[in-house]
Amino acid sequence: MYSHIKERINKLLKTQQAHSLCGGLKGLEKESLRVNPEGKIAQTPHPFSLGAALTNPYITTDYSEALMEFITPPLSDVKECISFMEALHTYTYQHLGDELLWGTSMPCVVDGEKSIPIANYGQSNVGQMKHVYRVGLWHRYGRSMQAIAGIHFNYSLPETFWPIYQQIEDNTQPTQDFISGRYLDMTRNLHRYGWLVLYLFGASPAICKSFLKDQDHSFEEFDYGTLFEPNSTSLRMSDIGYKNDSQSNIDVSYNNLEDYVKNLSAATHTSYSEYEKIGLKDSHNNHKQLNTNILQIENEYYSNVRPKQIAKSSERPSNALKERGVRYVELRSVDLGAFDPSGTSEQQLYFLEAFMIFCLLTDSPDLSSHEKECVDNNLTQVASQGRAKDLTLHRCNDSIKLKDWGLEICNEMEALCHILDADDPTKPYSSSLKYQVNKFNDASLTPSARLLNMMKDESLPFFKFALKKSQEHQTYYSQQQLSAEQQSFFDKAAEQSHKDQQQIESADTLSFDDYLKEYFSSE
Repeated sequence: MYSHIKERINKLLKTQQAHSLCGGLKGLEKESLRVNPEGKIAQTPHPFSLGAALTNPYITTDYSEALMEFITPPLSDVKECISFMEALHTYTYQHLGDELLWGTSMPCVVDGEKSIPIANYGQSNVGQMKHVYRVGLWHRYGRSMQAIAGIHFNYSLPETFWPIYQQIEDNTQPTQDFISGRYLDMTRNLHRYGWLVLYLFGASPAICKSFLKDQDHSFEEFDYGTLFEPNSTSLRMSDIGYKNDSQSNIDVSYNNLEDYVKNLSAATHTSYSEYEKIGLKDSHNNHKQLNTNILQIENEYYSNVRPKQIAKSSERPSNALKERGVRYVELRSVDLGAFDPSGTSEQQLYFLEAFMIFCLLTDSPDLSSHEKECVDNNLTQVASQGRAKDLTLHRCNDSIKLKDWGLEICNEMEALCHILDADDPTKPYSSSLKYQVNKFNDASLTPSARLLNMMKDESLPFFKFALKKSQEHQTYYSQQQLSAEQQSFFDKAAEQSHKDQQQIESADTLSFDDYLKEYFSSE
């Protein structure tokens, strides 16, 4: 199963080209709910002083006006990535008053769906489209699911790696076709082995009762305010999180870029009866969704991993992929780490980078519909039962214990981590790998187990635990200071974003309905 990764690493070593694996670009997109001092979702607008959410490249919003999103540029150094994310938080806390950034993936307190305000992006056509898309998500899936926060880890190999890799693979395709094909290899394996991310880094084993108020469920009661699954790792990735019945019939192929784009595009052009019932507009002529199709736009497809290309203004993601191929891969299954002020850590990023390279270099046969079903079942099982003793997962037509499979993968990553350590005497990649091995040998070291144990030891319901951690993070960032250069950088970005939004709004010539027609007719 892993024979080719050994061959490829040996070829890189023999040709003294192994260093070409080092220094890939890493980018983070981290969501966090703004909450008031009592832990309720903030009803205030996105702070003006942080810039325009439509156009600030570093500080924006996701589904909700209160769901902030922090974006780092792609950086080659893990330490720089964490440092930039922390600087974003330090800057943001200068403008939040007494509000907090919620430190966990699962929200609290959810005082009914209407307590989750939908994000606004101004009066431009592109801003209205972003808002109406979110209104559509509300009508289709409810607002609560959209208030869940996570981290997306974006990764691309160094540009210098690709000609070297193509040569050792004896591949004669056009370069971009080769690159896209290999990123699809990575994507398929991130599906196959994605359960590992949930086990190692899942940090949402409990939820506030208010999240499922008046809904049927099968969760156990942890205490008066908390529901949980005793062995769960990531309820965010379970059936109560980013799941979507209407999408279960979408058969998106990750076997090649052409099919991936074609399948996604088809879902954005195929009407769905349940969404037809919602309708396009209400009695006041306000849009209820962008269209009645299975997917309003490609981004609505909830997948734990996506091949990505940077889209130009008003360019459809599928067109960007079709025109310019895959530029990077986005891993979307990472929970917020409550024990880290920035939601993640250097140790975690070192492992994730090595893991994504492992998924690129190791064998990656086509993913059949049957295997995809097994892969999805593994993910759901680990999300809800990942720490159960001797949990068994499906691998191809066989079964294997989670612990054994995890240790097997980590063992195969050793040589790769040694290469990535390069000349760093602290051996950060190997050290991180060693700690993940410890988690497979002792489930109490996982973030999900640590979180539940702390709640139990301190007699804290989930809400009070999360509020306490959020307050600790607030204290941490209030004690940080930005350099004059950093302060100026973020100030200028905020100021420029308002100018950019005004320029976009003043440049519009089409009505919103005509803009949508033009956008959806572009192929």
